[in-house]
Amino acid sequence: MGVLLTKLEKLGILISDGAWGTMLQSNGMTTDDCPEEWNVSHPDAVCAIAKAYADAGSDMSLTNTFGGSRIKLDKKGYADRVAEFNEAGAKNSLGVGGSAIIAGSVGPTGEFIEPLGAITAEEMEEVFAEQIAALLKGGVRVICVETMMAVEEAVCAVTAAKKLDPTVDVIATMTFDKTPNGFRTMMGVDPQRAADELSAAGADVLGSNCGNGIEGMIEVAGEFRKHTSKPILIHANAGVPELVGGQTVFRQSPEDFAANTQALVDAGANIIGGCCGTTPQHIAAMKAAVGK
Repeated sequence: MGVLLTKLEKLGILISDGAWGTMLQSNGMTTDDCPEEWNVSHPDAVCAIAKAYADAGSDMSLTNTFGGSRIKLDKKGYADRVAEFNEAGAKNSLGVGGSAIIAGSVGPTGEFIEPLGAITAEEMEEVFAEQIAALLKGGVRVICVETMMAVEEAVCAVTAAKKLDPTVDVIATMTFDKTPNGFRTMMGVDPQRAADELSAAGADVLGSNCGNGIEGMIEVAGEFRKHTSKPILIHANAGVPELVGGQTVFRQSPEDFAANTQALVDAGANIIGGCCGTTPQHIAAMKAAVGK
């Protein structure tokens, strides 16, 4: 049992962090910037975000490495800096100190595996292995594979992590939309298939992030709980996004967000936190709700 599962067993419910993109943008990052490059060019800003979530009461926090794969970084001209950016991202979050467990964030590449795309499963696994190896070198003991749409890609990431170090706790989450046929990812994966295939690949924690406000995530957590006894992680958005002046805005207040905490736990979630639009204030409110 790794550090995350050990802490979860001890505390019962863990509070995770909130949005990183939202916070980076509030610190001046633009859409032209590479978030992962900020690990080396703006380390103080990155560390400040990690500290803000730690101060808000997070038991687990992520690294600023969501788009840290070679495929994603190549789109910004940084394919040769995978190791540098990911190792720095791990060290930035770990360097804040405190008791929060740091999980290395690993997001989707944006490419499809054969036959839908040109990359093989073996090549995809190698891409993730390169990123995850750098995160492990930076010191993390938990890997969070998140925001996945294709279960085949998520399996590659989970497999890569477990091959590199079987003792590392691996979280795997997918992003679902509500359809007339229930919750599905953009690639048609439902929670049951996600739970079955990610568990078989070795994931220790399953769940969902992004795509839904916390009210929708209550339903998603319930669907996962029907199909797994493993811990479930839920990172919900701060409500439904609105487009205001060309900018995406999430309006749900920390108080309204946290008001759903008990229902989310009752539905089966064990690790809870925020995604797009959430801030340290949302996490502090959720922490207080769990305390009650």
